[in-house]
Amino acid sequence: MDATAASNPRPRTRLALFGQGFRPFFLLAGLVAVAVIAAWVAALHGAGLPEGPLPLAHWHAHEMLAGFVGAAISGFLLTAVPNWTARPAYGGAPLALPVALFVLARLALAPGSPAPVGLAATLALLPLPALLLTVLPALVRSGRARLFGPPAVVLGFWIGDLLMLGDAAGWFRDTWEAGEHLMLNLALLLVGLIGGRIVPSFTVNALRRQGRDATLRPIPGVDAGAVLALLAVALVDLVARETTLAGIAAAAAALLALLRLSRWHGLATLGDPILWVLHLAYLFIPIALGLKALHLLAGADWAANWLHVQAIGAIALMILAVMTRATLGHTGRALRAPPSAVLGYVLLPLAALARAFGPLVLPGSAGLALAGALWLAAFALFLWGFAPILIAPRADGKPG
Repeated sequence: MDATAASNPRPRTRLALFGQGFRPFFLLAGLVAVAVIAAWVAALHGAGLPEGPLPLAHWHAHEMLAGFVGAAISGFLLTAVPNWTARPAYGGAPLALPVALFVLARLALAPGSPAPVGLAATLALLPLPALLLTVLPALVRSGRARLFGPPAVVLGFWIGDLLMLGDAAGWFRDTWEAGEHLMLNLALLLVGLIGGRIVPSFTVNALRRQGRDATLRPIPGVDAGAVLALLAVALVDLVARETTLAGIAAAAAALLALLRLSRWHGLATLGDPILWVLHLAYLFIPIALGLKALHLLAGADWAANWLHVQAIGAIALMILAVMTRATLGHTGRALRAPPSAVLGYVLLPLAALARAFGPLVLPGSAGLALAGALWLAAFALFLWGFAPILIAPRADGKPG
C-alpha cells in the first residue's frame, strides 16, 4: 500500500462503480469476455444452449465485437474525453444510462432471450449512439477537430454493427460478413490510432524517469502512413474482401506498422510488463496483417486463421493492456502490473497462436479448446485482480 493511501483515514467500503466511465465498462468487458467464450466453448463440446435471436455462431462473433470490444471502447472514450477536454469525469446518472443500455443489449441478444430478432437488434444498436451523444457536447465545446478522430472511428464501428444486425433482422441482405470485417478492421484502426499515441509516450516517459536515453526518431511519413494504411485495409475489405487488392493493402499496412513500432524503444521495456505488453499488442498488428497478406497473395493455407490473430493478439491484448494500466492509474495506484495481470499478458498471446495454428497441429477441436481455455484464464485473472479495484474507491481517497 502506498503512503498516501495508508495515511488517508477515509473508509474504503463504499462502492465507486459509477465514479468514472472506465469502471463499469472495463468490468463489463471482462465479464463479457468470460461469459461469451465460456458459452461458446461449451457449445462446441456438446452443451445445449437455448436458442436466441441470433444463431449461436453469429451471437459469438457479434458479442466479441459489439459486447467485449464495445465495452472497452466505451470505457476508454468516457475516460479519455474528460482528459482531452478538461471537463469533469462522467459519473453517476450520465454514466448509468449508457451502462444500462449496454446491459440491455447483451440480455436482448443472449441465448434464451425471447425477444424477436428485430426488437433485439434495435435494442442492441442503442448503446454506442448513446455513448457518442454523451461525449459529443464536450468535444464540440473543445473546438479541436482532431479530437473527433476516435469518435468518428467508433461511429464507423457502429455502422458495422448495423450491417451485421440489419442482415440478421432482415433489414438488409447479405451484409453480415461485411459488417463483421468492418468492425474488426476499425477496432484494429483504433489500436493503431490510440496505441500509436500512448505506446511511445508511455515508453519515453518511463525510460526518462529511469534516466535512460529515450529520444523518439520517427521515420518521416511513417506514423501518418501507418494509420492511413489501416484505414485503407478497412475500406478495401468493404468492397474487395479476400482479393489480391486486400492482400496488398494488408502487406503495406503490416510493413508500415512494423516500421513505426521499430522506433519506440520496445526492447528497453522488457523489464516492465505494463510497458512491454503494449509493444507486444502493437506487434501483433503487423503479424496479423502479414499472415493475411500471405494467405491472400501466396495462398498460404496455414495462415488462413489470421483473423483470430488480429482479434485476439492485436485487439484483445491491447484492450487488456490498456484496461489494466488505466485502472491502476485512474484509481491512484502505482503503475506496476500485479503477477496475475502479467500472467494474463502471457496467456492471451498464446490464445491467439493456439486459435490460429492449433487446429493445424492438434486433433479434432483440441486447438479451439486450448485457445478458449487460455482466453478464459487470461480474463478470469483480470476479473480476479481488477474487479475489486474497479468497484472500490480510489486508493488515494480522491473522487472518481
